Amino acid sequence: MKIKNILLTGVAALAMVSCNDFLDVEAPSSYTEDFVYSQKTEVQRALNGVYAQALVSNLYGNYYQSTFILNSDVDISISSDGSHSHSTYSRFDCDDQGGDISKFWTAAYNLIEYANRFIYRAEKSELYDKDDAEYMQWIGEAKCLRAMIYHDLVVMFGDVPFTFVPTTIRGTDVIPVADREEIQKAIIKDLEEILPFMASTSSVTVERCSKEFAQALIARIALTAGGYSLRPNVSDSRSYGTMQRPENYREYYQIALDNAKAVIDAGTHSLVNSYQQVFVNECNYQVINNDDPIFEIPFAKMSTGNTGYLQGPQYTANEGTTVGPWGECKGNARLNAFYRFLFREGDKRREFVNGLWYYTNQTKDGVLVDSVVIRNDYYVHNNKWSKLWTAEGNALGNTTTGSTGINYPYMRYADVLLMYAEAANELNNGPTDEAINCLTQVHNRAFTDGDPDFIAAAQVGKDEFQKAVLDERKWEFAGENSRWRDLVRTNTYGKELVYSFLRYYHVAMDNAGQPTEYEDAIKEHDGSDYISNLPSKVYFHAYNMADVSLAGLTVSKNQPQRFGYMYACTFTNAAVPTINEYYPNQSLKSLRILNPYVSAQEPLPTTIKQFMPNVYTDQTWSNSDFYQWGNSDAGTPKDQCKYSFYGYIRCNDNGDLLLIRDGAMTQFQAADLTSGNLPVVRYILPFPRDVVQRSSGVYKNYYGY
Repeated sequence: MKIKNILLTGVAALAMVSCNDFLDVEAPSSYTEDFVYSQKTEVQRALNGVYAQALVSNLYGNYYQSTFILNSDVDISISSDGSHSHSTYSRFDCDDQGGDISKFWTAAYNLIEYANRFIYRAEKSELYDKDDAEYMQWIGEAKCLRAMIYHDLVVMFGDVPFTFVPTTIRGTDVIPVADREEIQKAIIKDLEEILPFMASTSSVTVERCSKEFAQALIARIALTAGGYSLRPNVSDSRSYGTMQRPENYREYYQIALDNAKAVIDAGTHSLVNSYQQVFVNECNYQVINNDDPIFEIPFAKMSTGNTGYLQGPQYTANEGTTVGPWGECKGNARLNAFYRFLFREGDKRREFVNGLWYYTNQTKDGVLVDSVVIRNDYYVHNNKWSKLWTAEGNALGNTTTGSTGINYPYMRYADVLLMYAEAANELNNGPTDEAINCLTQVHNRAFTDGDPDFIAAAQVGKDEFQKAVLDERKWEFAGENSRWRDLVRTNTYGKELVYSFLRYYHVAMDNAGQPTEYEDAIKEHDGSDYISNLPSKVYFHAYNMADVSLAGLTVSKNQPQRFGYMYACTFTNAAVPTINEYYPNQSLKSLRILNPYVSAQEPLPTTIKQFMPNVYTDQTWSNSDFYQWGNSDAGTPKDQCKYSFYGYIRCNDNGDLLLIRDGAMTQFQAADLTSGNLPVVRYILPFPRDVVQRSSGVYKNYYGY
């Protein structure tokens, strides 16, 4: 529904369109703050103005979902640029002139100012009454939003300017930079104080900050505070710093454990819906309050949020129009090409999340038609969200682009379960029964048989369980700005980046006829020999599920509105196809792909033609080179493999592998994989140059910026 402008004295918020009534506000600019905070209806509208600041594109509407998700073995942004850039954040090679940093910083502190002002005025108002549950809940929501953005700033920038006092009271003096641990303590304490007054998600929609979200957020902040982070060398600004964790880290793990347990014990959330259904629901504007999502960023349809435009298959427009009713999908929030090989066999998340094709269109006989194209390059699409998953009756229109209004799950119950499991394992020097149960709940949802071997192996000891939890998080949270943060917190980022680079490098060199010495190390690290069995070609066949029956095996087509589950058919062996229900669009063509995870046979196996002779012939299958990333003439990898981790590890034109240590290039050796002497990852972002200049010397960049 349309809503009106949100205005707070001195600062104009943005106009939004919402699918939710709670953002319907009206606050004429002639209203003074004294009036606003003397009327409960106006106080609620002022709170909506705080929420509005979180929805902007430069913050959670776009940048949090793509620009500032850093490269790892899960999420990736490919680069072919062999020189330094101001804004290549994901490959650890930016500087303080990057424009997106300045925009994110400004948006973040706008949200903080709105929250500070709301909380200060609400607590000073004559309406303030601790027995007024509704009023206290509003204050709690603002405190959650403030804690949320401070937490993300600390993770991204380290020690940052910190205050709870609004500009109207504090004045325009430069906000002093605070140590990250002091910030974390302050926001945890602030949330703990308001917790008793907050409402549960049993009575508050997950589009609002609830008591369970506050507790889950405390757990996340505490687990981060108790983990490793990159600390500056204040005596040498050129140094990239050192990874450290606080001496009292166990205290933070206990806070994380207690608050995660409080959410679990509340019993208001569960993992009843399938993994896929959680995200398909979001793409269809369904708000489910008692399942996995605990807090969803509440974007407004046709006004804010690029969820489902950034992710999912690319769907190109022709002169601004698409054939289908969904409109253009950018599809540029991508996943590592090897991510799908890191899953365990039978994991339903693998089939759903890893998008192996996309859509373009062309004019045939004067009519615009869609074409489905295999995605067989340096990354794959993240199919967790997409405008294409929206039922045709709810689609935004064939000329739309972003501003999808699809909610983004900032906190999920699966995260709480895994935070509990990790904290309990650390505090008890091994997994407890409850920790095992938490891990099992998340893992079971992804497997038809529960995959008991994985759970059994995880219970062997502390290290094995920690690895299992981190693996589970790797499979669970693609595209949710989680993986690189988990690797930082556990001080494993450098090692995983090296292996992420080596996978690309090894396959590229193999293509170029120059085998490397890293194949065995990759196999051992990944626990699989897939790297030596990748096919030289991949076979695929385009089809429309509505028109296909498989050799007498008729696929159910009774989904309403032609929207349901597309059956993506892959062949795990040469004889019998396995039908998987993992593609949530039955109107667009899909691809059957022959053996996308193991070696494909060439030519098309006779057994497949025998199984379905009328459908599968050599003529109906197309093929494409599989991961041809090497330059055979030069005997080198292509630039995309050489430079996508540029600021940490790269390959130069001479074929040398180089690690970046405090800005200097050092030769990479195979022994570096086991020596424990890898350099730190400079994941910390610099303060924007304009912010440093305006501070008149108060702010200073470290970490080699």
